[in-house]
Amino acid sequence: MASQPDTGAPAVTAASTPAEIRAAVQKGRQTGRQAVSDHEGFLRHAKFRWLKIAVVLCVLSLIGYFGADVKPRPNGGSWMGYTLGTIGALLIVWLTLLGYRKRHMTRGAWSLKAWTSAHVYLGLSLIIVATLHTGFQFGWNVHTLAYTLMMLVILSGIFGISAYATLPQQLSANRGEMTQGQMLDALRAIDRQLHDAAQPLDRHYADLVLAALEQDPFEGRLFARLTGHYPGCTTRAAVEGFNRASLSEARDPTIQRIESLLQRRTSQLSLVRRHMRIRGLLEVWLYVHVPVTFALLAALTAHIISVFYYW
Repeated sequence: MASQPDTGAPAVTAASTPAEIRAAVQKGRQTGRQAVSDHEGFLRHAKFRWLKIAVVLCVLSLIGYFGADVKPRPNGGSWMGYTLGTIGALLIVWLTLLGYRKRHMTRGAWSLKAWTSAHVYLGLSLIIVATLHTGFQFGWNVHTLAYTLMMLVILSGIFGISAYATLPQQLSANRGEMTQGQMLDALRAIDRQLHDAAQPLDRHYADLVLAALEQDPFEGRLFARLTGHYPGCTTRAAVEGFNRASLSEARDPTIQRIESLLQRRTSQLSLVRRHMRIRGLLEVWLYVHVPVTFALLAALTAHIISVFYYW
């Protein structure tokens, strides 16, 4: 008989009393809740602890902004503006430390999951804190540049959050039980069969197959990889070329086998390209998020220096 998994709950038998049964059910529920907690995502970490902290920060900023007695109106140069600006600047510097934090794994309250959760929610709170710091006064200057770069960083981060919330499931569903290496091995196996099967073909059809085999399956610029649109796909051109075969040619067993293999190659190629597209969408936002973050730090430094220089 197969052994039952250890859930941590008292064993229930036919001789168990009602009290023992209730205790087992309660223990099982607690164990289940613990399992869910152990696998919760960073957005739900610690029952949305950092979301609550970010909301409190935003509410306090709003109360301070609209409750401050600043004439003629709140602005970045007022005491409230300096307070919000200091909070915002410290948050930006702290948020950039996530990359460093990823290289130092720990557990507990400041685990990577907790740090990432704080990074997301406190980063979003900057929309309120930094906007109130500006006093809604913008112009063609380094101050507005810093604010604009900050918003670009936040928007790219929002895209990253949505990508990591939806794309991993798509990636898993696309490849099924196959790894990336196995998908490529399957494609190469089809290519070998195509190469051998195409030997008896005449020059016209052989050239179609050869062009399909010689094309790099990863060929294409970034736009092609992210959209999955490959207008110059020679495999598709080969399929279309064989579809135009005459009736007598279509009855040829060699032609039929080539057509079948080309259809299989098309399907496998689509699988690989979808994999590349999803992986690309998971990573491409970082090519905006990281460089713009460094540009933001530079603009923020210039913003702070200019403020204190003219203060």
